Parts: sequence; structure tokens; C-alpha cells
Amino acid sequence: MEHITWNMKKTKGFSILEILVSITIFSLVLLAVLGFVFWLTFANTRAKADANTLENARRILDIISYEIRGAKSGYTPTTTQSQLSLETLRDLPAEETNTFLDFFLCGADSSDICLKKESQNPTALNSEAVVITGLSFSQIANGSNPSIKISLMVEHKNPTGQSSGSSSVTLGSTVSLRNY
Repeated sequence: MEHITWNMKKTKGFSILEILVSITIFSLVLLAVLGFVFWLTFANTRAKADANTLENARRILDIISYEIRGAKSGYTPTTTQSQLSLETLRDLPAEETNTFLDFFLCGADSSDICLKKESQNPTALNSEAVVITGLSFSQIANGSNPSIKISLMVEHKNPTGQSSGSSSVTLGSTVSLRNY
């Protein structure tokens, strides 16, 4: 009888333990990278919401301030405390010596701020991406030249309800009426 000897060579490859360790390390690295990507997305969304909210609030405040500076006088609002009514000499209708304009909360849920010029329809000043959560005007006696203090609160409208898109800003300013 012949003896057959099998020469058992060790084959090169990976053991199950080596495969499990490499999968674990790869998974941890992948989780860290995904976490960083999600954090970047969250930060980007938040930054965009903050910028949009602040841009809307500043633009609204600039428009109101511009109209106050060009106004001849203010008069008692016809609706609420969060309305500003002005008599102005800017953009006069044909054959008029003065005109009137109002700033007030409008919209279905009073979440917009509107500018209404005499004989024109109201125009919303804020974009659809934000809501006005507070608006107040108060007159300040400043000698013969009255001033109006404006307080404006704007909040980013987040349709998804996630906190990543929430942002709010409160701005205030005091503007003097031009002394005609």
C-alpha cells in the first residue's frame, strides 16, 4: 500500500475575526462621517433660516423707517395699536397735495405686515417664509419733531416643524418724522 501524503499548505486569506474587526472599524468611520454630514446639513439649514429671517426683518424695518422719515405727520390709527397711520407727501396721487398710508398686521392669521397706500390694495411686506409675531408702534414726544418707536418680531416659518429651521429675530428702531 502506498501512502499518499497530502501536503497541507496554509492558504492565505482572512479569518472571520479579522473580517469582523475590519467591518467594525469601517462602520465606526462611516458613522462618524455620516454624523458630520448630518451636522453640516443641520447647521446650513439653521444658517439659511437665520439669514432669511434677519433679511426680512431688516427690509421691513427699512421700508417703515423710510416712510416715517418722509411723512408729514402721524394720526390716530383706525384699527389697532399695532397699526401706524401716516400722512405723507411722497408718491402723491394725481392732483393731490397729500396722501395717507398705513402699516398693520394682515393676512388670515395676522401673520403678515401690510402697507396700504390710499386708494390702493394692501401689500404684504414680508416673504412667505416668515411670520410676524409682534409689531408695535409708539409715539415719542421729541420737542417739535415727534418720533415713532418701532418694535418688530419676525419668526421663520418652518413647514416641517424641525428645530433645524427655526429662527426668530426682534428688531427695534426709533425714527423721527421730517419736520415740514
